[in-house]
Amino acid sequence: MIDLNIFASLPGDDFDAPDGPRVVGVDSSLTATGLASSEGWCRVIGYDDKKNPITKLPHLERLSELRRLLDTVMGAIGRPDLAVMEGAALSRAGGGAHERGWLWWRIFERLTDDGVPVGFMSTNQRILYATGKGTGPKTAVVDAVARRWPQWHTGGNDNACDAVTLMAAGRDWLLAPVTSVPKTHRAAVEKATWPEVE
Repeated sequence: MIDLNIFASLPGDDFDAPDGPRVVGVDSSLTATGLASSEGWCRVIGYDDKKNPITKLPHLERLSELRRLLDTVMGAIGRPDLAVMEGAALSRAGGGAHERGWLWWRIFERLTDDGVPVGFMSTNQRILYATGKGTGPKTAVVDAVARRWPQWHTGGNDNACDAVTLMAAGRDWLLAPVTSVPKTHRAAVEKATWPEVE
């Protein structure tokens, strides 16, 4: 069995959780699903056996590992007031598109079955919210998160940084921002897809 918890960071002693709704950012991936909560924690969860990648396992074993990955991710997410998922990367090259799509839809299904409202940001919207530009390398987002939201200890992990950005955008949409961002950054919130919340 593969350890699915690749990275975890709890809030530091100096972390003062912002008042307001609990939001979790979700950047789904087979090998490194990034999660970040407005309560101050980050996690990266994934199947990490490079010698036996999940996409090369026999079908029944692959399904078993996918379900275990899903259960681990959902256990970490819990039941927040809002989850913000990065939209599925349908055009992304490389193997595992079928399995990545399964994981994305199953996370969405479980969240909605639990009554958790879900918002969606595209990759470009996420980068825009973090950096003020709609495109850029992963390092630009990592640097922006370290400067703007340093209280989330990401360890420089780009998946955790993506999740922090999604979480912060969700708080911003709920009019309870973690920190204020410039108008150019906030344009991403206005372009994203948000649920109807009662």
